[in-house]
Amino acid sequence: MGQEFSGYARQVEASRERVEAALSGIFELPLGGTAVGTGLNAPPGFASETIAEIARRTGLPFVEASNHFEAQAARDAACFLSGALRTYAVALTKIANDIRWLGSGPRCGLGELKLPTVQPGSSIMPGKVNPVIAESLLMVCAQVIGYDAVITWCAAAGNFELNVMMPVMAFDLLDAIELLSAGTRNFAERLVDGLEADRLRAENCVEQSLAMGTGLVPEIGYEKVAALVKDAYATGRTIREVALEKSGISAERLTDLLSPQSQVG
Repeated sequence: MGQEFSGYARQVEASRERVEAALSGIFELPLGGTAVGTGLNAPPGFASETIAEIARRTGLPFVEASNHFEAQAARDAACFLSGALRTYAVALTKIANDIRWLGSGPRCGLGELKLPTVQPGSSIMPGKVNPVIAESLLMVCAQVIGYDAVITWCAAAGNFELNVMMPVMAFDLLDAIELLSAGTRNFAERLVDGLEADRLRAENCVEQSLAMGTGLVPEIGYEKVAALVKDAYATGRTIREVALEKSGISAERLTDLLSPQSQVG
């Protein structure tokens, strides 16, 4: 489970890196290009001095666009940032779904995680903890992915020297940032921070798993293990029980081979 969550952590970390990589283009301002990028009628030094003042007041590293024609005719930088946000939403969707399914129960689901109780519970199924925080994040992710489709379309619709679709792009991009920020914070504080592993349930699932037989392959070979697994499945017994009876491997050796720790690297 620790390995699973290390994968989730890396997804979030990598998403942050992608967002940060997208910011350099966002900080380029087309100010001073006037109508189409020529800079016609703009006073000399106007763009550089004004942008420097904006950077000073905001504390953000704004710079003048390296090419005003690109900066006014296209919104590729915004499209790239939106794509990074979409990728983060995709990662969060995977994480939130995994956690809510691992927390399904209390008895007839997977039940390997105990979700924090943030509401009275299900109105029809007593004892069930509804995964409302995970589900709220999934709705945020759906909205952000939809916003990215709009932003992508608008970026492509920048005909000739001026993209007239900027208002909806700006609205969707800013709202996506706010939704992901709030949704991430809520998910972290109200769900992830309070997660607990159901150790007994997880251990029972491991012991009952037919995949445990994989640990015996180096000892007795694939074909013999396959036969043991089929026997265990047909009789409803564990791999350990069948292997102890039919494999010829000692109980002590079986303990080593079937140790979950030995199978997770």
